[in-house]
Amino acid sequence: MIIRDIAKAVLFDPLLLDANELYIVSGYATPTMLSWYIKNLYHKTKTPIKIFLLVGMVPFDGISVSVHEGFIQIIRSEHPQEIAKLECSYIYDAPAVHGNLFIWAKDGAPVCAFSGSSNFVQSSFVGRHRQEIMNECNPQESLEYYQSLIDRSIYVHHAEVEEYVIIHPTHAVLDLENTLIDGFDFMAQDRYQMVTLSLITRNGEPGKRSGLNWGHRPGRNPNEAYIPLPSKIAKSGFFPLEKRHFTAITDDRHQLILRVEQQNDKAITTPARNSDLGEYFRNRLGLANGALVTRSDLDKYDRTDIIFLKLDEETYYLDFSSLK
Repeated sequence: MIIRDIAKAVLFDPLLLDANELYIVSGYATPTMLSWYIKNLYHKTKTPIKIFLLVGMVPFDGISVSVHEGFIQIIRSEHPQEIAKLECSYIYDAPAVHGNLFIWAKDGAPVCAFSGSSNFVQSSFVGRHRQEIMNECNPQESLEYYQSLIDRSIYVHHAEVEEYVIIHPTHAVLDLENTLIDGFDFMAQDRYQMVTLSLITRNGEPGKRSGLNWGHRPGRNPNEAYIPLPSKIAKSGFFPLEKRHFTAITDDRHQLILRVEQQNDKAITTPARNSDLGEYFRNRLGLANGALVTRSDLDKYDRTDIIFLKLDEETYYLDFSSLK
């Protein structure tokens, strides 16, 4: 029975057996967990691996817009050299699959397998947020079970996925459309926690080699950026720490997968590529990729800060709409 270091035992140790294929059946799964896992495979495998994920409870309660779009974003993104192939699918036909199964194989031959309570979500594998139990199980039977589910599944990015799967907004904030800013104070008081983070330093300017201009250093991609995070907010529990990934749904309907990092948890970044965040903000400001962001650019746009609403433990709403 595995009750400690579950991520190490289930997701990383099998790489020492030269396993190069991971088949996952999980009742519930999130793109933030998939992003976290891909990021943490860095230099942990000599051979690129294939990952196949089946999300099982979709016939029971559908999938949310944020989770669905997050999976699509990861599937369509450029993957690191540790990933040879990545597939993600939903079970669409009843009965829903509530169990969790992780099967490792080498070139199609099953090597080891684990089953138990751990859904493919960060709170099951990162930190000590839940007490989970996993057990080793028969790898051949497990792979056969996985294969028996394939005919009842559909790729998350399939053109007709919405004809098979119910995709619904999880949070009322997404329905506010043109009244998002007007609704912030009301919702923050009644339903959601909210923080405002400044994009400028104490001298009233964006950092010349920090924040949105983090990449303006020799030998770096000038688009690299981070959102400065004050220590008081970092310690407040508003954002997940321990390098856990979380999703931000932006006011212009983009999906950003983010995490808190750097010394003293002082920065919010896009872990797949630090330049993704800088490209996003430069696009919002109407600047060319790699351009130095100045105070006049922010004043012209009429915002020097951003607002985060905490929707749940892995999902946030990010507002950077112009106040004009």
